[in-house]
Amino acid sequence: MTEQQVFTIASIPADGVGKEVVAAGRKVLDAVAEHSGGAFSFDWTEFPWGSAYYAEHGVMMAPNGLETLKDFDAIYFGAVGWENVPDHVSLWGLRLNITQNFDQWANVRPVKFLPGVQSPLRKADDTELDWVVVRENSEGEYAGLGGRNLSGRGPGNEMAVQTSLFTEKGCERIIRFAFDLARTRAVKKVSSVTKSNAQQYGMVLWDEVFARVAADYPDVATESVLVDAMSAKFVLHPEELSVVVASNLNADILSDLGSALAGSLGLAASANLNPERRFPSMFEPVHGSAPDIAGRGISNPIGAIASAALMLDHFGLHAEARRLEAAIGATTASGHLTRDIGGTASTEETTEAIIGAFVGARAAV
Repeated sequence: MTEQQVFTIASIPADGVGKEVVAAGRKVLDAVAEHSGGAFSFDWTEFPWGSAYYAEHGVMMAPNGLETLKDFDAIYFGAVGWENVPDHVSLWGLRLNITQNFDQWANVRPVKFLPGVQSPLRKADDTELDWVVVRENSEGEYAGLGGRNLSGRGPGNEMAVQTSLFTEKGCERIIRFAFDLARTRAVKKVSSVTKSNAQQYGMVLWDEVFARVAADYPDVATESVLVDAMSAKFVLHPEELSVVVASNLNADILSDLGSALAGSLGLAASANLNPERRFPSMFEPVHGSAPDIAGRGISNPIGAIASAALMLDHFGLHAEARRLEAAIGATTASGHLTRDIGGTASTEETTEAIIGAFVGARAAV
């Protein structure tokens, strides 16, 4: 008998609806494991870090938090941000603290158009759309380099410098990651996004590295597009997209645009990967903590559950990941839609529907 695989997962629900959607995702993943025939299971450890923790301790996570997390197989994250903590403090104190220190340099954000979910794009009605944004996740505009000074001169005289960092190594590894991903897709194409006409140093370096790396992938089509033109392309010609690779800031913005075009940020999944597996990778929905609906049981769990599917892929459980994605599609197609995508289903109802669709599909295999 094959020994059961046990995956150790650090759960960090953090703030707002993060608590609800992480609970939903955990329930789904446990159901997936339950129907694996004993092949694998998940061992969960939940951490109370976030804005409530900050209110009590003055920090977003425990001082030894990174040391505690490093031995887990993966991290399952909810959402961060609340009115008692400035946004830059909450972000750098928890999420970016993890992604930066664990060198989770590849952020993968699929853009999925689900059946039964109305897109604001007319083209989505009769065109198959499916692309993924690959975001450089360790440097670029979010490197955290810079500072503020001269406040002693009085009001209106302070200065701030925020420096973008582009290294040849950082550019090359994310661009190669994008090309390798493109080779696994039906449409083998990589679209590189910069603003190198205006940012003539860091992003010209990116362009040069992209051209050099592309030569190693003659089977993959390429294009280089300025970020403003790519924003328009997301709306006007999304059928031309497959893998879009961009810097930290540009990919952050573009991936949210893609998810909005798919119908809601509540649908959007993401993976923060350390591809070398020196550290655990982290999986999280793209949406925020949504204080206006937190605690009401109406948040959309699909982004978190789709992120769980990305976690399954990371563990090599590809068949289970595909079945879970299919279960999500079957659920939206059957009309189980939360309020953000035009329905009335609760978080719990949507979660149970996805589990039911997964179990039904598993039984039919």
